[in-house]
Parts: sequence; C-alpha cells; structure tokens
Amino acid sequence: MKNKTIAKTAKTSLLSVLLFSSISWANNPQPNQTTTNPIITVNGLTFSDLNRNGKLDKYEDYRLSAQDRIQDLINQMTDEEKASMLIGIGMPGFDWAKMQFATGKDNAKVPGSAGGTTAIYRLGIPSIIVSDGPAGLRIKPIREEDSNTYYATAFPVGTALASTWNEALINSVGKAMGNEVREYGVDVLLGPGMNIHRNPLCGRNFEYYSEDPLLTGKIAAAMVNGVQSNGVGTSVKHFAANNQERNRMGVNAHVSERALREIYLRGFEITVKEAQPWTVMSSYNFLNGTYTSARKDLLTTVLRDEWGFKGLVMTDWFGGYNGFGAIRDKDAVSDVVKQLKAGNDLLMPGLPAQKNAIVTNIKNSTLSKEDIDINLTRVLELVMRSPAMSNYEYSNKPNLKENAQVTRDAAAEGVVLLKNEGNVLPFTSKSAPLAVFGITSYDFISGGTGSGDVNEAYSISLIEGLTNSGFSIDAELEGLYKPFMIAQKEIETKRREKEGLLATPKRLQELELNLEIVTQKAKSSELALITIGRNAGEGDDRKVDEDFNLAQDEINLINTVSTAFHAQGKKVVVVLNIGGVIETASWKDKVDAILLPWQPGQEGGNSVADVFSGKVTPSGKLTMTFPVKYEDAAATKNWIGTPAENPTDVTYEEGIYIGYRYFNTFNVKPSYEFGFGLSYTTFDISEIKLSSNTFTDKMEVTVTIKNTGTVAGKEVVQLYLSAPSKNIDKPSSELKAFGKTNLLQAGESQLIRLSLNPKDLASFIASKNAWIAEAGEYKVAIGTSSLDMKQTASFSLANELLVEKTNSSFAADTQFSDLKH
Repeated sequence: MKNKTIAKTAKTSLLSVLLFSSISWANNPQPNQTTTNPIITVNGLTFSDLNRNGKLDKYEDYRLSAQDRIQDLINQMTDEEKASMLIGIGMPGFDWAKMQFATGKDNAKVPGSAGGTTAIYRLGIPSIIVSDGPAGLRIKPIREEDSNTYYATAFPVGTALASTWNEALINSVGKAMGNEVREYGVDVLLGPGMNIHRNPLCGRNFEYYSEDPLLTGKIAAAMVNGVQSNGVGTSVKHFAANNQERNRMGVNAHVSERALREIYLRGFEITVKEAQPWTVMSSYNFLNGTYTSARKDLLTTVLRDEWGFKGLVMTDWFGGYNGFGAIRDKDAVSDVVKQLKAGNDLLMPGLPAQKNAIVTNIKNSTLSKEDIDINLTRVLELVMRSPAMSNYEYSNKPNLKENAQVTRDAAAEGVVLLKNEGNVLPFTSKSAPLAVFGITSYDFISGGTGSGDVNEAYSISLIEGLTNSGFSIDAELEGLYKPFMIAQKEIETKRREKEGLLATPKRLQELELNLEIVTQKAKSSELALITIGRNAGEGDDRKVDEDFNLAQDEINLINTVSTAFHAQGKKVVVVLNIGGVIETASWKDKVDAILLPWQPGQEGGNSVADVFSGKVTPSGKLTMTFPVKYEDAAATKNWIGTPAENPTDVTYEEGIYIGYRYFNTFNVKPSYEFGFGLSYTTFDISEIKLSSNTFTDKMEVTVTIKNTGTVAGKEVVQLYLSAPSKNIDKPSSELKAFGKTNLLQAGESQLIRLSLNPKDLASFIASKNAWIAEAGEYKVAIGTSSLDMKQTASFSLANELLVEKTNSSFAADTQFSDLKH
C-alpha cells in the first residue's frame, strides 16, 4: 500500500500553468464562516434574520416562492454586490508565486477546493464551495496546525465506471461520492466529465465515458442522480466539443450542426433531461467561431429552451480568455457582456477585472437590469438550495471505509476481459509464487492527473491486491522491481520539477531483465503477470509513439516473458492499467489472457485480484473501439487541427462517424470492437419480442438471457438499431438501449426489457431544423457487442415522423462537408 501521509502536490489543472503571480482577489470576500443568525418569530413561526435588521424581509420568508424571495434579495443588492455574485472568489489558498495550492495554513472554508461564489455578508448570503472532480472529491488532505486528515476516496476513472454498463451501480458510486462532498463541506462537485472520445489520444479521455452519446448520457445521469441525492450539486462538463487538450483555450472547433446534435450534445441532453444537474460548465474552446461561454444558441436556446435545463451555467476556469498569455495582464478581461447575455451566469474562478467590467456595463446600461436579474436569479437559486445556505453542520467524517468497498466493487465490475485463451482465468492455484513483471505492477496507477486526480489516503498496487487474496509473489522479482521503481519515480519527479507544472506524466521505463532470470522464473512460477501502465492528464494530449503504441522496452518484456513461459508450458496474463485506448493488435496473440481494469481507483489492486481469482466474474464491456492501428480511427485524419504545434482550428470532417459508427459502417476491422468483453461463464440470448410490428409512439423490446455456464455472472444486453437511409446518410447501426442482468447463477434466466422512443428512430436534419424519423423498415439487433448480434427483429414506420422541431443554431463559420458513406 502506498501510504500518503504527506499531502500530494496538488495537480492544479490549468491553474498550474499560469506564469504570473500578480493577480489578487483581496477585494473579494473570503468564503464565509458559519455564523448563527438572529431569529425572528412571526405567528409562532421562526425565521433567520439574515441581514440582522430586526424585521422579516421577503427573501427571509420561506413561506414565499423562491422567485419572490430571490427578486427581493436582488432588489436589495448594490451594483458592486451584483457583479461580485456573477464572478467567483478566485482560488483561496492558491500560492501564485509557487503555482500550487499552498502547503502552509489555508484559511479557505475547504482547503484545496477550486473556488466558490461570493458571500454577501450584509445580506447573510454565504459563499458556496465548488471542488473537483470526476473520480472523487479533490481537496487538501493535510492541513497546518490540524492533526486530522481529510482524504477522499479515489473512485475508478470514467472509462472504468462506464465499462460497467450498470446504471444502478454508477448511481451507488455517485451516492458515495456525494457523501464525501457533503461531509467535507463542499456544495458542488465539478463533474462528471462527459465529452465524447473523438480520438484515442485526447489527454482527458480517462475522465470521460465513451465514444457513444447514449452510453455517455445514461452513465452521467446515473452519476448525477447519485451525487445529488445527498443534497449537493454537480457540474457536468465540458459543454461542448472540448475533445482535445492542445490549445483548448484557443482552438476553434468547426462542427456541423448534425454532428453536434447527434454526437457531441446528445449525451448532455440525456443527462439534463434525466437528472437535472445543478450546474453545467461551459468549455474553453471556440465553437464555429465563438467561445462556447458566449454562445447564446448553446447556453440558452438549446440548453434551456429546447432541453429544459433549470440550473446555472459556469465557465471553466478562466474560460473566455484566449490562452494563458491573455490572463497575464491584470487588466485583461473576457467578454463578460457577451458571456452573461449568452446565459453563462457565473464566471470562474473570477477575476477583479471581470468584476470591474460588469459594474461598468451595469452602470452604462450595456448590461440591462433584465440581463443581470436572469444571471443573478440562477446564482441565487444555486445558493439557496446549497448545504451552505442551510448552515449544514458537515462532519468532516464521510464514510470512507464504506466508500472504499463501493469503489472496490465498482472497479471489479468495470474490468474488461479482452482475452482468455484456454480459460487460463480465473486462476486459483496458490502452490507456487506468481512471477509479476512490469514496473506498474508495483506502483499501480489509481487515476489520472489534473482535475481528475484525488488525494486519497492509499492506493492498493497489483502485488498488494494479489497478496491480500492469498497469492504469493516471487520475492526475487519483487526485490528487483521495487528499488528500480523507486529510482524511476525519482527521475520522473525531477523531470516534472525541471519542466514545471505544465509537465504531464510520462510512463516509467521498464526494467530490463535478462533471459536467464526470466527462464528461471518460468520454471519456478505457475504463471506470469505483466502490467502495462499509462497515465495522462489535463493540459496535453497523448502521443502515438510509446503511448498509444507500446515502447520497445515493453515489447521486449512481453516477448521475453512469453517466449520463456510458453517454453515451460506456463501461461502469461497481461494487465492493462491504462486510462484510454492503446494498440493491442501487434502483441495480443503472444499472451494467453488480457485483463483491462483501466485506472481502477484506490482499491484497484484488490479489484483486479477479485477478478483474477474468480471471486468476481468479469462483466465489463468496452465503451470505445480499440483500433488495429491508430490511423484506422476516422478522426485521426484531421487530428489535432492546424497548425499541429498550437492548433487554432480543428474541423470535425468525420461528422457523425465517430468510433464504432465509422468502423462498422465502413467495414474497418478493429482489434476489439465497441461493446466487447468476455466472461468466465456463457450466456444464451433468446426469445426476442417486439411490442408491435409497427411503431407509433413507443416500442418495447424484450429478450431472455440465460446463464448457460458453470459460474455466476452478469451480461450486458446491447440494442442496436438500423434505420432506413433513403433521405439522409446514416451509420449501419447505432446503440439505442442497453441493460445489464442481475448476477445470474448457473442455469438462471432473466427477462430484460428495453424501450425505444421516437427520438431513437430519428436523425437530425439541419435543413429542416428538426429530428425526423424516416418511413420504412427498422431492424433491431440485440448483441453482446457492436459486432456480435444474437437476436434480430424488425418493425416498420408507416409515415415519416417529425419527432422534434428545433431552433436554427450553430451556423458554420467555415465551409466543409461531413464524411458520408
């Protein structure tokens, strides 16, 4: 177990890279400390006298509507107070000289949090606190003059969570995460991240869920509902088309309206409609020529008017500034007028120049009272519903032990079994030591860096997990690897210090073992395990060489170990401790089994051991395609924009053909397809039934799943729909519903019900500003991956169906044509 008794250096996301220390938030109030307000009694009812004026103001009267109370509160605010409420409080405890959260005393309400809203003490309005992030709460765990610790649970990363395909499980993870948010005094968690995996190399794909918008939306909705069941909020991000890290603050993403609506916005739409997150975070990038934080069609017309979003929109940190150089000038300011009028209610983390600009534009009426009232109302609605407003007495003692079990179970269910030749797994023999190779086996990667990082108390390595499960580890190999790992980590730490806080993680060099040692271990050990590790994070994208592709030292390791162990009739298992897709086709035939646990959180070693040993039958499925080679993915043709060193423009010419939509439609063979994942048992899918042969307003599809194997397990049922394509180009099939069985015992069956609604049949027709379902025959295919169909059926739609009318949005700022089949 890696003990973290010393606070980790905070990964300060983009804050880390600011190269100046002159910004001051001294004029902004610090987060308020809880105080007891006087009580007013009226007709036997008690009310808090928030402004301490001895009378009951409308905004203090909880019998009135929220709208009336908030309007009264707004009416009492000065222009300066109004401006203060529309920007954040900065980053309390952030040391601008050292470019990190201070290691000394931090007077913020929640040290290490990302910021919050401004408190208006005169009116009794508290500051609400927001904090990262998608894999768990990120706050400062060690605090000066405080013997207590404030560690949070590192849950599995987004790719691992989504690989469960289990909405109920994700909801339970959200509940556990929200428990820590609430009990550590935070009001809004900055997550989940739900951008589409447009390209395998995006540096933050590990935070996100999938290449598919339906799966993304359903998993995110389950997470949001789980977190918010604790009475705290979430901020789904990054809205929208933030699919790369390189020059994310200045790149202009050119995307067709169809691709936006069907791929890049659809997941957000599902989450908004099914979970109503308290907040949405606008992204950094330009979208068709305008910052997303300044696009009224995105933040008001679509998000609010079409989808019915009720909450607040905040910028990403320093959103609206074109790169870090634009922030160095303390007088520099984003286009606050355009942002606020677009529906971006809160500018984070908030800069003094932005406040001054808002005040100026209020006084000269460029920002009207109506404009400001709309933004303020949303900020105050958020404040009113927060734990801070109700003076919630947070304990600083969340259920860390219980939550550790949640993360262990979730990580195990997210493990994808990619290969299991000869049923080498599960492995139960403990008569001889396991030969464990790969530096990452001894230093397991629990999660990525940047905003997706968590300051956890410990992280279980693979060898610790195996040992905890009763396996013995070859002591000589451990003795070689551990000091080498420590030395390599020291080299990596010094590199990052030299390169500064812009440095993103690099993989650790593998230990070179001579054939004699490996041959010896092949004779003395029952089985070989090799872990391949990858890490990535905010601020940079991954590379093809020695990242997507294996490095030569890793290839040598796999070749040497496989050759030696197979010569002795022994098996080799590879564990992929990675956050995103890597190349597998060139080496997968050399090994006997491949386990993909992703970056599985702090209990990762235990979770992998649970699957390895058969305590848990793997049921994870891929949420993205693993290509044979990097160049096979559609979006690689125009990745990463131009100029490549610092792209200012990127064109999504692949349109809707992302991931399996491209591979399957254009018959490009993957290494592992979307939805793929093996099990230790077998399942039969039968008796597909449709509720009708013709579609009216809804279609119900039922199938029976039976465990035909010998051990208990779960199966994921995936429904793919093929639609008529006479009037518009369409993928060969698209995921439209999915379900996961309960844990089925051998011989046990379960009926799964899946539903199709009109929008599932429809495509977006930009020329008609509408979602339209074409008349004709629709084919339903039920499978266990996007290429493995078990049952099919058909239904018809008699007449073209106008499903939903939309507003004209996202006009192109440059001419290009989407890829067509």
